[in-house]
Formats: sequence, C-alpha cells, structure tokens
Amino acid sequence: MRYILRFLGILFTAGAILFAAVAVVAGVVIWHYSRDLPDYTQLSAYEPPVTTRMHAGDGSLLAEYSRERRLYLPVQSMPPMLINAFLSAEDKNFYRHPGVDVEGIARASVYFFRREKGRRPQGASTITQQVAKNFLLTNEQSFDRKIKEMLVALRIEEAFTKDRILELYLNEIYLGLSNYGVAAASLNYFGKAVNELELHEAAYLAALPKAPSDLHPFRNRERAVERRNYVLDRMAIDEHISRDAAEEAKKQPLGVNVRSLSPNTIAAGFFAEEVRRELAERYGEKQLYEGGLSVRTTLDPQMQQMARRALVDGLVRYDEAQGWRGPVQKLDLAAREWGVALAEVPLLADVQPWRLAVVLDVQGENARIGMQPRREQGEISRDRATGVVTADGIRWTRRQMRQVLAPGDVVHVEPLADRPGQFRLRQIPEVSGALVAMDPHTGRVLAMVGGFSFDQSKFNRATQAQRQPGSSFKPFVYAAALDNGYTPATIVMDSPIEIAQVGGEAWKPDNYDGKSTGPRTLRYGIEHSKNLMTVRLSQDVGMPLITDYARRFGIYDDMPPFLSMSLGAGETTVLKMTAGYSMLVNGGKRIRPTLIDRIQDRWGRTVFRHDGRGCETCDAERWSGQEEPVIADRREQVLDPLSAYQITSVLEGVVVRGTGGSIKEVGKPLAGKTGTTNDAKDVWFVGFSPDLAVGVYMGFDRPRSLGSSATAGQYAAPIFRDFMKQALADKPATPFRVPPGIKLVKINRDDGTRAQGAEGIVEAFKPGTGPNERGGRGDAPMVFAPDFDRAVGSGTGGLY
Repeated sequence: MRYILRFLGILFTAGAILFAAVAVVAGVVIWHYSRDLPDYTQLSAYEPPVTTRMHAGDGSLLAEYSRERRLYLPVQSMPPMLINAFLSAEDKNFYRHPGVDVEGIARASVYFFRREKGRRPQGASTITQQVAKNFLLTNEQSFDRKIKEMLVALRIEEAFTKDRILELYLNEIYLGLSNYGVAAASLNYFGKAVNELELHEAAYLAALPKAPSDLHPFRNRERAVERRNYVLDRMAIDEHISRDAAEEAKKQPLGVNVRSLSPNTIAAGFFAEEVRRELAERYGEKQLYEGGLSVRTTLDPQMQQMARRALVDGLVRYDEAQGWRGPVQKLDLAAREWGVALAEVPLLADVQPWRLAVVLDVQGENARIGMQPRREQGEISRDRATGVVTADGIRWTRRQMRQVLAPGDVVHVEPLADRPGQFRLRQIPEVSGALVAMDPHTGRVLAMVGGFSFDQSKFNRATQAQRQPGSSFKPFVYAAALDNGYTPATIVMDSPIEIAQVGGEAWKPDNYDGKSTGPRTLRYGIEHSKNLMTVRLSQDVGMPLITDYARRFGIYDDMPPFLSMSLGAGETTVLKMTAGYSMLVNGGKRIRPTLIDRIQDRWGRTVFRHDGRGCETCDAERWSGQEEPVIADRREQVLDPLSAYQITSVLEGVVVRGTGGSIKEVGKPLAGKTGTTNDAKDVWFVGFSPDLAVGVYMGFDRPRSLGSSATAGQYAAPIFRDFMKQALADKPATPFRVPPGIKLVKINRDDGTRAQGAEGIVEAFKPGTGPNERGGRGDAPMVFAPDFDRAVGSGTGGLY
C-alpha cells in the first residue's frame, strides 16, 4: 500500500509539474502572440463598405454603385430561419461557446487523422473566429495566424454581444457573384428581401461561405444543390426545422435568377451617369462606392422612355433620309458557324428592340437573316433563330435588295410587330442630339436623353455639348425688351441693316429667307424668327442689358456684348436652355435645374435636399383650428411676371402661326421657339406647356451642315411634338396662366392697332400700355430706319 501511495504521489507531482509546464508554455505563447494583436475595439465603430443605391422619382431602383456589393442589415431585421441556416452550416454552438469551440476543434482533429488522402481538412473556426479573420487579420494559412485568430475571438466575445458578432458576420461574409452579406445576396440571387426568402433559398445562401466559387449556381449546379441539401439536413438535425420540411425543400430547384440591374432598362444611362458624376464631385469616389448613400432622383421612368423614343425616332428619321451607308461589318460564312461568329460582334444593349443579324442569303426581293444568339449566364445559346427582310423592310433605302444586302453582311434589324418573322433594316444614325424634360416650377429634370445610345457614347449632349442655340435664344432678347418698356405690339423695322465693325468690313445680317417685310410688331419678329428685327431691337435695347438677362436666365455665364450674340451665336447646353425657358413660363422665377431630389446617408439621415423651402408650422401635432401651413416661396424674381406672360403668349404664337406650326398637332396649349444656326449645323426646339418644359437639339458631334435646306421646324420641332403627344396624352388642355394686371386686347396682327370686329389676335398688355393708335405710334415705341440701310438707335434706349 505504501508503494502505491508513493507511486500515486510521484504521478501527482509529475502531473502538477507537467500542468505547470503546459501553463507556462501556454502563458508564454499567449504573451508572445498578444503583443501585436489588432485592436478589436475598432469593430464597435466599424462601417463596412455599403452599396450606394440610386432610385427614380417613383422609388424604383435605377442603379447601384459599389466596390463590394453590400446592403447593411441589422440582425434584428433578419428572419430566424435565415439565421438558423447559417448557424447549422457554420457554427451550431455559436450561442454556447466563448468564441472558440473546443468540441469543434476535437471533431476536426479526429477527422484530420481519419480523412482520406487528398481530402481537405475539416474546419473548426467559429463565427467569431471568422469575424476576427475577416475584419482584423489576413487569410494567410499558418499556425501563427490561427493562434491570433483564436485569441482575438476570445477578446471579441468579451467586448460584444452574440447578436452584434452575428450581425457583423452576416453583413461581411462573401457569398459569391460579387455579393457581400445576406441582404445583397438575397436580392441579387433571388430578387427578394431576406424576409421573403423560402427555406431552400435561405439554405443555399448559408451553403455559400464554404466555397462560393465552387458552389456557382450555374457552372456547378449539382455541387451547389448537394451543399444546400447538406445545410437542410443539418437544420433538421439541429431541430430548427422538421425532417419533412427539409425533405420538401430538397425537392426544390435552386431557383437562382441573377438580377441584372442597368439604367438601360428604362433607357436612362445618360441620366444615371450624370447623377453619378455629381455624387462623385460632391462626396468623392470613396463615399460614392462605399458610403451606402440612398439617392432619390427626379427621373420619371415613363417619361424617360417617351423621351428616348421621340429622340431616337427623330434621329433615325433624319438619318434614313440621307440613305443607306452599308453593313456594320462582314462575316465569312464559310469560315465558321455563323452563330458563334455573330455572337462575337459587340451589341449595343440599349437599342432594343433592334437586334444584330447576319445576312445568310438573298433570293429576289427577300433576304434571309440569322439573328445574333442570346447569351445566358455568359454562355452562347445554341438556339439559332432566323427571319426575313422583305422589300418593305428596305423601302427607305430607295434601292433594290441586292444593292443593299449581301450574304455575310452584319446589320441591325427591328422586328415588325404585325408580321412575325419579318424585320425592317436599320442603321445606327451618324447624327446625334439630346432631349431634356423639366418641371418648370421646381427645376426637377424628369427625363434626359444625351444621345442615340449610351453604350455607343457616354458623352452627354444634354449637359456636356456646348452648341449654338441660334434663334432659340431670341426670346430672351425680346423678354429683356418687354421688361424695359416695349410691348408685343411695338413696331420694329424688318429691313436690311449694316453694322460697322472695328478693323473690318460691315456686318450685314439677313433673314433666313433673304426677304424683309417692313415695319412689323415684336410678336411677328418672334413668330417668324426675323433676324433683322432682332438685331435692330438688340441695338436699341442695348447689348449690355441683354447680356445681363442672359446671365439671369443662366444661358451664358459670360456673354460678350456683341450684336451677333442676340442671334444665338454663343454656345450653351440643352439643360441650360430648358431651364431658361422654364423661367419664362413659371412667371419669371429663378429655378436651379436638378437631377436629385434628396440624398440620405447609410443611417437614413438626409444630407441633401433640393427643395429648400421652409415651413414653420408644418410640424404641428394636430389641427386646432389654426390656419393651414404656408410654404414660403423664396425664389428670386428674374423677370417681371407680366413680362413673362407676354413672352409666353408670343411664343404660343410661334406654334399657332409661326415656325413651330407642326407642334399644333399635339392639340394642347404649347409655346416654344425654333433655332437654326448658320449652315444648319445645329437645330433646336425649346418650348413648354404650362407645367412641362422641354428642350431638343440635333446636330453632328463634329459640327457640319445638316443640309442646305435643313431647319429646326423640319427636324427638331417634330421630336418635341412626338414627345409632347405622349407626355401630355392623359393631361387636360390647360391654358397658360394669366397673372393679375394683364389686359387682353384684340389687335390687328400686322400693325398692332386695336382690331375692329371679329378679326385680329388677342394681345397681352401691362397696365398703362395698350394697342397702337391708328395713324400714330400711341403707347408703343417704334424702331425703324428711314433709309433702310443704316442702323438706328443709340443702344441706350433712344427710340424713333
């Protein structure tokens, strides 16, 4: 017995020594690795990179910008089913262990020694350890990193709650296809919010952290299903779901339908890119791509599609009138299978329903074509669709079929809706243009199209192209005159004029038609776009004053006071011109054009709001008989409201009687002005209804003539017309609002005198003014040149 006790004593002593030695070694190891551990407390202030989301005015998602596609979601907003799926797949003891799972380590160790050669070791990292690795350490496969990971995990567990650790993990974890976190993955794999996921979908997401690339839903579908089913089995074993529920879920397909989000869905590529540039300029690239901004834009999706359709139709109409230019490229049909070869030809994604096709053969007046195969998850479809281009489909070329198409030609075609299997030949226009639609009372840009195709060219002709507005600038000249003593009935001479120039020959402007009509009213000068009348009026009003008005309306930042500028010889953008016209129809109030309504940060705080109006009594908790809230209008008055209505009325006459006559077809009260520059290098139409302002421009990117007989009324006005037909289709015919103080008097349109009987037009006069007196000038000043060949007016307001 004595020997047994002695032996036990020796064993106890040895054990104590061994324990102490292990403790010392462990202490040394912990001390060694604890010296340079990362600061885990930074997790308390951690803000992961989050996707910036851009929404249209109706709330629909327009675009997303990110380096890591992530939407941060509090753990309290995640459904228990999803959380349980990840716990069963990754760390079933998460809510029981202190950060390191001893049971899991033991299980992994046994597997390590029993595993077959070539199989990967089983992991034993807890969710807390994965948080430590993903946030604070590297992915280095080493013993040192593993020890640091465990030590950091233990410290994290002491500092944070289990729910906070789980929240960090579920928002940080990479889940394949550029998705980080469960919220982004749910949306992009299944098009659902996390609380809409079904059991089999949640299980697939929980399967992905293991090896997201190896569990690709299309390339490795069988493996993905196998791993998903494993997660479902684990959930049943852990009693999160019943066995029957697991078996039923395992029968379901993966159901992945990767979301493809593009502004091109609503033809808004130019609009979205303009907003993206503004965000980058305002907040910087890092905040744009990582800051999780929520941007509500002003875009009206339906109006945007109307705008693109109207502009594209106008560009194509002009381009086809110039004739057929030939195929996109040529394929050798004998060299390889036509579908594969055609699939490699780049396609503009935003020109649908146009498609690329290759001509397979030509028989008589029919050409058989093969359609470009569609791509499905990056793979070329094996389906080969064919169709026919008939003589009707090439009628616009004014040629015979064999003069237009030959086997191997790659061309654009558009399906004929009323004739299945038949297509119309198309070609990408060389000419370009832009269209902007704006709320004239707020400056909110409702639609913007900056060219034929954003995929073809990112250059936004609505905001970046500096072009001459031509006669579309004239309303601002006449508005300045009306605001300074003139009336729409003022007589101005439409006759030849010479302007002496320092160090050169005299400038001799002329009307577009080369004719002059003698003394005419201001209204006539705008309605028929008379250059000679505009130059005479500008010289009399004074170019410094007109320059000031151009600056007030935001047309030019720094306009030189040259008389030629009164005819639109300067350069500006479609957006600026549309905003300027908006101030004419809104009663002369300054507006700031904007594509953004408001911006919120990742926490929902509003950091920008376009509408800066205040309302001191809007926050009342209840109504107690007080007056209704009044929202103060602090917009600057840039033009007298009466003058604004007068020029609006005159521009309405452009549509009714003048150069914008094709607009009458819309059948609603509209006003506007054409603009055609020298040699017809640019054509414009800018106009408005009482509540919608629209600017249209057409021209070549490298300026050249649109044709010797091209005019804005022929090419730009029809685009405006087609858009307004759609945009105002369900709107009542609202007349332009007449401000208090305006007198409406019927006058003779030729001389501005009061009309007798039913003849004449209704003219707008301010208090103290009225029609011209018969046989005299009455209230209206007159500007004329007795000898018809010299300029008159001192430029300081002197009148003859």
